[in-house]
Amino acid sequence: MVKREDYAYILDIIPPEQMLIKDPSLIKKGFPRNEAYVQAIGEQFFTLLELTLKPNATAEVGERVYIGSGTRDKVNKIVRRINYDELTNEAKNALPEIVAKIVKAQESRFVDFFNKAGPITLKMHSLELLRGGIGKKTLWQILEERRKKPFQSFEDIKSRVGIDPEKLIIDRILRELQGVDQYRIFVG
Repeated sequence: MVKREDYAYILDIIPPEQMLIKDPSLIKKGFPRNEAYVQAIGEQFFTLLELTLKPNATAEVGERVYIGSGTRDKVNKIVRRINYDELTNEAKNALPEIVAKIVKAQESRFVDFFNKAGPITLKMHSLELLRGGIGKKTLWQILEERRKKPFQSFEDIKSRVGIDPEKLIIDRILRELQGVDQYRIFVG
């Protein structure tokens, strides 16, 4: 099953003239000169995408836009999926802040991860994939605390376990987007 995004956040807007400089073969493909290209990240599966804006549509970096099926107000079409290495420097610079915005907006989703995450193998738990704060001792502490009572918020996790769950999740998503790790738990 193909995972589809309904909304995306704009990482960078590339004017049509810059796209032609970047890839002159676009002229042969009938490249419309009045369409701006946009690099964006999906809010559900963190899919990196290249989109085009409708003629005369304006958008800003960090803006949330509708990309699902149905009538779109600003986005003309989804051109393709892209990988991290294809992002512009501006998009790479905007990525951490926008991923943080998505994580904050979906706090309950990520708190639920802490409440329900299970082992990946006999020797590795999915919580251990959150580098920089979760070793075996902290893992057992999280498992014990969630047995007592499910976590309610990032602040609840922080006060009961002593880690910054928001930072750990953001760092993990960025690592998955960069293709650094073998396992993926958030990026679809």
